[in-house]
Amino acid sequence: MYSSFDNPGLVKVLRFLQTHNTEYLSGQDLSDVLRISRVAVWKHIKKIQELGYAVESKQKLGYKLTANSELLLPWEITSNLKTGIVGKQAYYFDTVDSTQNQALKMAEDVAKDGAIIVAAKQTGGRGRSGRRWISPKGGIWISIILHPKFDISRTTLFPIAASLALSIAIEKTFSIRPELKWPNDLTIKGKKVAGMLVDVSLESNKIEKLVLGVGINFDLNVKQIERALKGTQNFYGVASLRKHKQEVKPIHLIQTFLVELEKIYKSLNAKQTKKIISEWTKRSSTIGKNVVLDTTESKIKGKAIKIDEDGALIILENKKSHKVIAGDVIHLEK
Repeated sequence: MYSSFDNPGLVKVLRFLQTHNTEYLSGQDLSDVLRISRVAVWKHIKKIQELGYAVESKQKLGYKLTANSELLLPWEITSNLKTGIVGKQAYYFDTVDSTQNQALKMAEDVAKDGAIIVAAKQTGGRGRSGRRWISPKGGIWISIILHPKFDISRTTLFPIAASLALSIAIEKTFSIRPELKWPNDLTIKGKKVAGMLVDVSLESNKIEKLVLGVGINFDLNVKQIERALKGTQNFYGVASLRKHKQEVKPIHLIQTFLVELEKIYKSLNAKQTKKIISEWTKRSSTIGKNVVLDTTESKIKGKAIKIDEDGALIILENKKSHKVIAGDVIHLEK
């Protein structure tokens, strides 16, 4: 595990290489400027290379950084991040069972408010209703710890609000506008590109902690995942972001998402929900559609009219209105 608090020596060497990436820097120069031994310089550079940064080494010239890592490393996430709380603490795992499980353990500490947990790969990723979430390397698998001030009734609206934040971030970085499928999926041309999961702990009718899990298909083998999920209930295809714009780096998307998420989080804390619902509706692929909504108790077939102030979906079935908090939506052809 790496965190935004650890490895100060490594980060010092890395930052110096990044700010002087047009020239070679000798081991002695780095040692003198950073006031660490040449052996320490060499060890840090070896580790920097292992983390996916490209560092050229030439005799008598020294070292030069030629490319940054694509890993979502904590010091890259927090660097120049324009938020107040969200993402200011970051933790990175190469492999973990689930970022959500890890975050739930850490969320007991109120000082971890806003912390983000990232994994390059999950072995036990999970989606809504306990479903398996395939999480190989190439995707973005994160969980964010929050200690909200908003009312308990807003917990069902929060994942919807978070999906709006991610949709805005993808539009800003990729110049494509994902649609929002109720309750909290993002789709491109009808195929799922990202999803949300929220775990909430309550105490005395107040929110003690909330953990938002986000899975983004950033640069994945779509066909391979579709083969693995073929036959899964309510499966409707997989999309991957990277093919739409190769030059976008995952760090740019995540930092933009964290900024947008904090804006929406502040709105919820300030009880400003109308704008969130309005903006979500504009991007929704569900509202106005004929749908089948599969809940644990029944199936409802009708027209999706709107989402309520708590994020519930309102469906009109034979002139009868239904309010549904949770379930799977299947869009029907007109």
